[in-house]
Amino acid sequence: MNTEKELIERCKKRNRAAQSELFEKYKNTLYFLSLKYCRNEADAEDNTQDAFITIFEKIKSYKGKGSFEGWMKRITIYKAIAKYKSKKTIAVAYKNDLLEDTTIEKEQIELPLESLLQIVQQLPDQYRLVFNLYQMDGFSHKEVANLLSISESTSKSNYHRAKQLLKNDILKLKNNPKKTNNGA
Repeated sequence: MNTEKELIERCKKRNRAAQSELFEKYKNTLYFLSLKYCRNEADAEDNTQDAFITIFEKIKSYKGKGSFEGWMKRITIYKAIAKYKSKKTIAVAYKNDLLEDTTIEKEQIELPLESLLQIVQQLPDQYRLVFNLYQMDGFSHKEVANLLSISESTSKSNYHRAKQLLKNDILKLKNNPKKTNNGA
């Protein structure tokens, strides 16, 4: 087994065995990340494959500064956003939508990870992307706005609307485990 640095160097030389090893090492990590941004498993699989194609095409540009895994994750997120932007329609939450409390108590969200992921995947695209970028991956609203070509205030309102929809669906799922419906 090679060190990550050696593996990267071999991938830069387009060594198929090294590319296969890199893929096997990170496919699950990037697939799970894709699941957060994509509507379903098939889209997440496509996004993961597209991300690896870009990773292998651009690996020569990786200079070893910062986390290699972080570099790959950023490519994966950008791929999902690019697909979203290609069919983009942005809805804006109105300010009165933001008045509802979006706090969820811990005992309200004790659900299996698979159920929570499914609820997030059902969010409308614009809410799902903003929620994941801001809440899950730590981007600022300004960064989210730049990535999605929206205003910072739209990012904030879409984030709050996503939280409302998630809260409603979590509560519905807790009360009726067979059903969720957030209007997606």
